[in-house]
Amino acid sequence: MSEKSDRPIRVLVAKPGLDGHDRGAKVIAQALRDAGMEVIYTGLRQTPEQIVQAALQEDVQVVALSSLSGAHLHLFPAVVEGLRKEGAGDILVLGGGIIPDEDVPVLKDAGITEIFGPGTLTSTVIDFIKEKVVSK
Repeated sequence: MSEKSDRPIRVLVAKPGLDGHDRGAKVIAQALRDAGMEVIYTGLRQTPEQIVQAALQEDVQVVALSSLSGAHLHLFPAVVEGLRKEGAGDILVLGGGIIPDEDVPVLKDAGITEIFGPGTLTSTVIDFIKEKVVSK
């Protein structure tokens, strides 16, 4: 087993931008904890730079971004770019929230691995993370 598989998966759940609604992010954070992952929740109104720094400091394997404000096309790619600039481009970045279907390919092209919309089962997110982190 590799070193990464010997420890729990570490996930940073973050709310970039001015979005003040975090119920979904808290639900996901709790579900990931219940699944045995270590979860760090940054709280509301984080800049992409703050999220990148938290991801580096916490040594996470996954950053899960949540946005309901419509600023995802600006904020999500900025987190991916920030991680790449810091040499942490291998961190899996996921997005969730209210993301229009037409924006999903744009976000994936920008480096977001997957987008999970409203109604996604927490088990779907958990299984996706486990599969992707173990296969890295």
